[in-house]
Amino acid sequence: MKKILFLLSFITYFAYSQNLKNKADSINYYLELANYSFEEKHNSEDAINYTNLAIKYSKATNNKEALYDCFYFLGNIELENKNYDQAILYFIKCSNYYEINKIVTSKVAKTNYSLGELYLEKKNFKIAKLYFDKSYQIYNQLNLDDALPLIELQKGLTQKATNKLDDAITTFKKIVNDANDVENSKIEALYQLSNIYYSKKDYDKAFEYSKRAYDMIEKSSLRISKKKILTNLIAISEKNGDFESSSFYLKKYLNLEKNKNSNNFETDLLVNKKTHDNQLEVVERLEKEKNNQLKSIRFSRLISIMSIVLIAILSLLSFSLYKNNKIRNNTYKILQEKNKELIEQKEKAERASKARAEFMSTVSHELRTPLNAINGITYLLLQEKPKVSQLNYLKSLEFSGNYLLNFINDILEINRLESTNIHVEKIEFNLIELINNIKQSFNEFIVKNEVNFKLEMNTNGNEYFLGDPTKLSQVLINLINNAIKFTKNGDVTLKIEVVNESKNNITLNFIVQDNGIGIPADKISNIFDSFSQGSVEINRTYGGTGLGLAIVKKIMELLNTEIHLESEVNKGTKFNFNLEFEKAKKINSPNRIIENSDSFDNLKDKYVLLVEDNKINQMITKKMVENKGMICTVIDNGEDAILAVKNNKFDLVLMDVHLPGINGTIATEKIREFNQEIPVIALTAISLNENREMLLSFGMNEVITKPFNPEHFYKTINAYVK
Repeated sequence: MKKILFLLSFITYFAYSQNLKNKADSINYYLELANYSFEEKHNSEDAINYTNLAIKYSKATNNKEALYDCFYFLGNIELENKNYDQAILYFIKCSNYYEINKIVTSKVAKTNYSLGELYLEKKNFKIAKLYFDKSYQIYNQLNLDDALPLIELQKGLTQKATNKLDDAITTFKKIVNDANDVENSKIEALYQLSNIYYSKKDYDKAFEYSKRAYDMIEKSSLRISKKKILTNLIAISEKNGDFESSSFYLKKYLNLEKNKNSNNFETDLLVNKKTHDNQLEVVERLEKEKNNQLKSIRFSRLISIMSIVLIAILSLLSFSLYKNNKIRNNTYKILQEKNKELIEQKEKAERASKARAEFMSTVSHELRTPLNAINGITYLLLQEKPKVSQLNYLKSLEFSGNYLLNFINDILEINRLESTNIHVEKIEFNLIELINNIKQSFNEFIVKNEVNFKLEMNTNGNEYFLGDPTKLSQVLINLINNAIKFTKNGDVTLKIEVVNESKNNITLNFIVQDNGIGIPADKISNIFDSFSQGSVEINRTYGGTGLGLAIVKKIMELLNTEIHLESEVNKGTKFNFNLEFEKAKKINSPNRIIENSDSFDNLKDKYVLLVEDNKINQMITKKMVENKGMICTVIDNGEDAILAVKNNKFDLVLMDVHLPGINGTIATEKIREFNQEIPVIALTAISLNENREMLLSFGMNEVITKPFNPEHFYKTINAYVK
């Protein structure tokens, strides 16, 4: 039973396969009949009927390629019968199908060429140009160069018809000057050039091009083309007042008229669509033959060369195989050992780098916490009007604490810049506001060193930019700090000017210049190295960590630019660098502006929640808050802080980041679920993994880094308390 079922299934499948084959044969059969009816018998009606039968079988077998071949053939029939609208419909169907399926053949190129001709006939020059360009691109891709002049000619005719005469002149001259172009295309191009120059009233050039066209066509049998060129020559000669030439060409014209009944009747081959199509087919056929011949020649040469090379290789191979094999084995062993060493060294370096980063992060964090206590207590003692005998000790303690803080910050910054986690931001900022803030931050230092600070800034009216304002600030602060430090009773200048500007971008040159002690020539080459200053004496006299310029250098590398240094001892130093920015529109910044006013009356009687687990930090921060008349509540963990905010009314929350249980970031996130208004300011000994942007993303409004700068601490709070 199973055998019978299998046999029936096989017979059914075979019959179905044969049916499909018969239908495929029918498609080709009817297309051949259609082609014979159209080309040989000139019977369009029969050709269309046979093509429709082929379409029927194409649809039955779902043979889309054959179906669109039928549409292509119908398009050619309608084109020949001057049914232009119907021809366009068929050719557009084909063009869309070819484009969707990414088919690139000469038939596709010819389809687009025919559409270009049809739209040119309908005087829709824009669409005509589109299809001519497509056709040109495909012929060029197929290396069918002989077809390109015909398309260039149509392109020139389109340009002329749309009154783009200069473009048309360029196109026609290209055809005329191309040694490979077919003669008919050159004659038509010369004729069209003559017409254009005639319309421009440049009769000398018009005559020159018509004369060249006639010289090329004179011995041919193209009577209609000769007549139109002779008509041009007669008219141009009369315009030039050259009646002798006019008479000469008139006689030739009359001789042509006498012979108009001869059997040499022809339609104008220069513009006849049918002839152009035939030329394109000849081009394609010749190109295929040429390519086949070239392939054959290349293959023969390749076989010969390969035979010689193979014999030589086999001879050498048999001689050197053993030796090479031995060398290869030895090399392989050496490479394995070296690779193993390299992998071990790489892993060791990665571990060391990671350990250093973690060590620096931990040490800096652990140093900041007790340093906050030292600086905080020192500040509080100074606020309580100490005795004169105690004042000097406290001032020394304050100076040492600040120096140690700056040193820790510089080491941490170097470590951060050398890590792989650093990214260049691209945010909107106000450059003028940024520069003025930087200048203002040096007011006390400027007065102390009796420095005349000058700011010269010209940005061509541009104020808002896209870039990394933090890194720009770091660079300028370090450079200006050095300039003021090494220039007592002198001048320091910050100059900003435009180097290059376009519609969307601007390049600015930043210059920091002083007339201070300068840098010795032998120290300039390594001045940007870590812990490098001019000399030991300078280090002791002026202080500093020697890390400022190293930080500047690394930031410059991150910003993909270079910093340049000029210096002379006792005459001064000049640093300059270029930075490119995108222009930005006016910023509507959501951040509060921290005012520089010394008045903090607004803080009095405000309720502040301090969330801090360290007892010393609790004491210092609470005292600093209460010194301005605020009422402070202290909580030492995140869970209780959430409940306190939910059940009480506070004007501000000071939130330590590292807390027992849930940390400050999570606590802030929970608070934001029910209270979006209350300001939350983060208190943190910031580390590599705790950047400002990360903390703000949890809903915090601002970040204050431990140890606090009292002035900045109060100004920040003042900005957020209503």
